Amino acid sequence: MEYRIEKDSLGELKVPLNAYYGVQTQRAVENFPISGLMPHPDWVKATVLVKKAAALVNSKLGLLDQKKTDAILKACDEVLEGKHADQFVVDVYQAGAGTSHNMNTNEMLANRAIEILGGKRGDYSVISANDDVNMAQSTNDVIPAVIRISSILLVDKFLPVLDALERSFERKAKEFDHVIKSGRTHLQDATPIRLGQEFSGYAACVHGHTDRITQVREDLTYLGIGGTAVGTGVNAHPDYRQMMVKEFTALTGVNFKQAKNYFEAMQSMSSAVGLSGALRNLALDITRIANDLRLLSSGPRTGLAEIKLPAVQPGSSIMPGKVNPSILEMVNMVSYQVIGLDTTVAYAAQAGQLELNVMMPVIGFNLTFALEIYRNALHVLRVKCIEGIEADDAVCRDFAEKSVSIVTALTPHIGYLKAAEVVKEAVGKNKAIRAVLLEKKLVDEKLLNEILDPYKLTEVGRH
Repeated sequence: MEYRIEKDSLGELKVPLNAYYGVQTQRAVENFPISGLMPHPDWVKATVLVKKAAALVNSKLGLLDQKKTDAILKACDEVLEGKHADQFVVDVYQAGAGTSHNMNTNEMLANRAIEILGGKRGDYSVISANDDVNMAQSTNDVIPAVIRISSILLVDKFLPVLDALERSFERKAKEFDHVIKSGRTHLQDATPIRLGQEFSGYAACVHGHTDRITQVREDLTYLGIGGTAVGTGVNAHPDYRQMMVKEFTALTGVNFKQAKNYFEAMQSMSSAVGLSGALRNLALDITRIANDLRLLSSGPRTGLAEIKLPAVQPGSSIMPGKVNPSILEMVNMVSYQVIGLDTTVAYAAQAGQLELNVMMPVIGFNLTFALEIYRNALHVLRVKCIEGIEADDAVCRDFAEKSVSIVTALTPHIGYLKAAEVVKEAVGKNKAIRAVLLEKKLVDEKLLNEILDPYKLTEVGRH
C-alpha cells in the first residue's frame, strides 16, 4: 500500500495515499480495532449535515471565504448522495465523546474539498479540517446534535412501519370479528372472546407505541449546537446558534429548535434515553404479541391451533413436514436485542460527568442499531406473518363451547358458589357445563340457551 505522511500534534504518521481521511482518523483506526462495526449511514449523514450547515452559516457570517465554502459544500453533498461511504472507518467503540468520528468527518471533507480546489490530499494549508470544516464547533456539541438528528432521520423511517403494522392488525381484527373462541387468563379457560377482539387489542397496542415514540421525537428536535466545548459557545459567533437551527430545518424539513439550556443539552442524554426506552417498551409488547401468536398457532395436532401462520421455511432438519413460527421467533430475538441495547444506553447515559457525557458514541450506535434492526424486523413481521394469518373457525368455536368459564354468565342467576360447584363437577366428571346445569335443574333450557350464546358473551350488555 502506498502512503502519504501527515502530521498532527502527536507527530507524523503514515496515512493510506488514496484515503480522504487523515492522520487523526488513522490513529483511531490503529487505536481501536475493536468490533469492525462502522457508523450507521444515517449517523454519517447527520454528521455531514452539521458540517454543511456550519459551512453555510460561517460563510453568511463572513468567517469562511466563498471559495472554501463552495468546496466544503460540494464535498458534503457528495457524501449525502451516498459517495465516499468507505471513508468513514472509525470503529463504533472509540475515543470518548466521539472525537475520532468527528475528526474522521472533518478530515474526509477537508481532503475532498482540497482535491476539488486542485490541491493534494493532506495539504491542509488549502483547507483545514479543524479551522475550516470544524469552525465554531466542538465534538462536544456536534455529537449530541448528531445523536438527535440521526435518531429523527431513523424515527421518520420507523414510524411508517409501525403504522403499517397497526393497519395490518386492524384488517385481521375485522376479518376475524365473527370467530368465537375461548378467552384465556393464567393460561386457563376464561369467558369467550372473538378472535377479532384479540387482534384489535394488538392494533391498539401498536398505536399507543406510535404515539409515545412520536412524543419522544419532539424532544429530539432541541439542539445544543453552538455550545461548542462546554456550553458557553466559545469561538462561535453570537448569531451562530440561531442560524444553525434555521439551516438544519431548511436542510432536513424537520422543525429543529434551539436548546432551552445549552449546558443541559451537552450534559444530559435524556432525550436519547427517552427514545431508547420507548423502543424497549415497544419491544416488550411486541414480544408479548409474538408469544401470543406462537401459542395460538401451536400444534398442529397437540396445541391450540386456533390460527394458522404462513409457512415460510421447513422447521426441522430431522422431522419431515415440521413447520415452525420462524418469523415470530426472529422477532423475539430482535426484541431481546433491542431491550439489551436500551440497557447499554441507560448505563452510558448516567455515566456522564460534569459538562460532558463521553459515552456518546455507544449511545449513538445503540440507538441507530436498534431503530434499524427493529424497523426491518417489524416490516418482515407484517409482510411474512401477520398478513397471511388464517383462523380455524371450527377449532376456535369448539374450545369456546367446551370452556367451563362460560358458567360465569350464570352467576347473576344461580350465584358464584353454585356456579363453582357446577364447574367442579363438570371438570371432575368430564361433562359439559350445559349438561350439568340441566341435570341439576338450576336453570331452564330456554334461558340457558339465551345466556350461554357465545357471541352474546363477547358483547357488553348482551348477556
